[in-house]
Amino acid sequence: MQVSQYMEPTGKCRLAAIGLGGNLPTAFGSPASALAGALAALGRAGLEIRAVSRFFRTPAYPPGSGPDFVNAAALLLTDLAPEELIRRLHEVEAEFGRVRERRWAARTVDIDLLFMDDMVLPDEATYDRWRKLDPERQTKEAPDCLILPHPRMHERGFVLIPLAEISPKWRHPAIGRTVAEMVKALPAADKDAISPL
Repeated sequence: MQVSQYMEPTGKCRLAAIGLGGNLPTAFGSPASALAGALAALGRAGLEIRAVSRFFRTPAYPPGSGPDFVNAAALLLTDLAPEELIRRLHEVEAEFGRVRERRWAARTVDIDLLFMDDMVLPDEATYDRWRKLDPERQTKEAPDCLILPHPRMHERGFVLIPLAEISPKWRHPAIGRTVAEMVKALPAADKDAISPL
């Protein structure tokens, strides 16, 4: 898949970034076919897709939890509130057979809302608490409200490397670094394990 060109948002619309991933076959075919289908379904759901990264093969996270993933990122233009956007993303996941049984399990299609403009939700203190949550607690706890930007995005190559293709200059409002800078800070082994399809 070719990288689409990003265009600046206009009017009251917000720029949102999503991360897509999957590592299980579906009725729609391979994980790559399912991601392509999910992107088409997002368009049918009324979301304006402005840019799409290439698809990447990435190791399962956490290590050893399943087959390799296919990951991508996309930029959307929307006038939806964040909670309504999440609801639409979850509807598309369900259309592609996503079942939420446990955290970080193998999955058909996973669509995460990474950011909306420079919004920090629900507030800076809550955001910081989730961003700084220790790894052991991350495996057991999930927030009961929408947290933006995604509290783990700055740590994950499978999110940042696709996102850097389409939004390298977006600056994280809580951390202060651009996507390109966050990619540069990733361990070399993490970056080396990710390759375009």
